Amino acid sequence: MSDLGDWFRSIPLITRYWFAGSIAVPLIGKLGLVSPVYLFLWPDAFINRFQIWRPITATFFFPVGPGTGFLYLVNLYFLYQYSSRLETGAFDGRPADYMFMLLFNWICIVVSFCSSSNFFNILLLMIPLIMSVLYVWAQLNRDMIVSFWFGTRFKACYLPWVILGFNYIIGGSVINELIGNLVGHLYFFLMFKYPMDLGGRNFLSTPQFLYRWLPNRRGGVSGFGIPPASMRRAAEDQQGARRHNWGQGFRLGDQ
Repeated sequence: MSDLGDWFRSIPLITRYWFAGSIAVPLIGKLGLVSPVYLFLWPDAFINRFQIWRPITATFFFPVGPGTGFLYLVNLYFLYQYSSRLETGAFDGRPADYMFMLLFNWICIVVSFCSSSNFFNILLLMIPLIMSVLYVWAQLNRDMIVSFWFGTRFKACYLPWVILGFNYIIGGSVINELIGNLVGHLYFFLMFKYPMDLGGRNFLSTPQFLYRWLPNRRGGVSGFGIPPASMRRAAEDQQGARRHNWGQGFRLGDQ
């Protein structure tokens, strides 16, 4: 148990809470402590009945059962692997910027699903959000060669589309994965591609309250709980985020 606890504490902070929530909420639904009916994102209940918790619970909940257990575990693995790598790679020492990326992707996914309520009645946001994070990681490491099942090898930029097909084969929905990829592409384009490679303006900027809540870490020492010294320091960190800091590449399955 101590080894398991040490491993859990070694997970980066934001990924740790996301990972824990993605285990706890499905377990609550599985045990019947809360009816799963109240955990889905049901657009009519969210918009017309003001059940405002649904977008949050739908982000963590997944109906685990004999037909969905393997799909759940695979995507839980993707969450752990690629959120950890992104948080400790391109966003290393900048938890506020990583949290902003998750919030931006989450809001875009919620809006896209709720605006399509005529086509979808009951929705889950776990897989789309994971896929959006995986897409950003793949683009930041696009030329890295990754290995997938059965020894197949290809560039990381193709990984989100390979996983889209893989999830569909084992019982997923193409729509969930596709929306996740599109939202991840939107974030990557607005944050990196458009301002850096195309010389456009930067439309995305991390709000200052996130820097006060999750201050940047310097020199490997955590600064949580201590607000940034000045607005200038936050601006300098934002400028650093706009430079080509693509992070490190990994092979799929590396620890």
